[in-house]
Amino acid sequence: MSLITNVMDHSLDDGYAEAAARKKSWGEGGLPKTLRAKLGLAGGLVLAALVVTVGAAQARIAAPVVAKEHQELIDRVDKETADADKLQGGVDKLRDDVSARQRAALRSSGGSAEADLVGMLSGATEVHGPGVKLVVNDAKEASSGGDGTNPRETAGFSDTGRVRDRDLQRVVNGLWASGAEAVSVNGQRLTALSAIRAAGDAILVDNRPLVPPYTVLAVGNGPRLSSDFQNSGDGLYLHALEQNYGIRATISTEHDVRLPAAPSVIVRTAQPVPVPDSADAKNDQNSNNSKNSNNSKNTEKTEKGTS
Repeated sequence: MSLITNVMDHSLDDGYAEAAARKKSWGEGGLPKTLRAKLGLAGGLVLAALVVTVGAAQARIAAPVVAKEHQELIDRVDKETADADKLQGGVDKLRDDVSARQRAALRSSGGSAEADLVGMLSGATEVHGPGVKLVVNDAKEASSGGDGTNPRETAGFSDTGRVRDRDLQRVVNGLWASGAEAVSVNGQRLTALSAIRAAGDAILVDNRPLVPPYTVLAVGNGPRLSSDFQNSGDGLYLHALEQNYGIRATISTEHDVRLPAAPSVIVRTAQPVPVPDSADAKNDQNSNNSKNSNNSKNTEKTEKGTS
């Protein structure tokens, strides 16, 4: 009976009773009624305001320091960039000096006509004369995307209206095959050591990035060079790019085109290897045969003595 009486007298759990008493002490609006509770709330608010104020003051004090460090980094970058530009200028000046000395050496090496031909074919000297001017440019509205079935739509080259390095390679090779004597692309003279390749979306000619439109100049018989190129496989390939991808290309004959010299071209001359006379070769052969015969006899004597 005592248990039933206790349950009847204390139907509300002690925890609920404590929570109800605490809520009653704070009042209906959720604010404390007692002075101690009010002082505790005020102290908490003051502490929070103090923390925010101190943080703002520290940020304000540190702002000039951060700005100063940022400006110092900018100044260092500018200084290093200026130094790199200065060094590059020195390299270009030395390269031009070397090229000028090479051209002077070619002109003073005797056999002027032969030296001029070597200099022109190697790209070590400036050339000018009749030829063609071929301008290749991207499509006006280059489309992007692709499902990977088209060889031009590969990773990093999804824009089918862009001129690719392999397209420019075919154009240059087609001009050489059609009879061009010297070729340049956007002022970069091509030699036997030149390379046309891609780096990202940029086309590099001898490691120099070029931007469209790509102006290809070629020295040769202008009308015949233009006709032979357009009728060649590479010319038809360029025409297909125009028809299928909107790439723009124009070719014209020129009375006089000027091509600069290639920078830092090293002209190497092959020398024939001297061939020994037939009599000397015969004596060397007889000497070798005699040595081989003596070696075989010594080997037979050694084998007999051993047995």
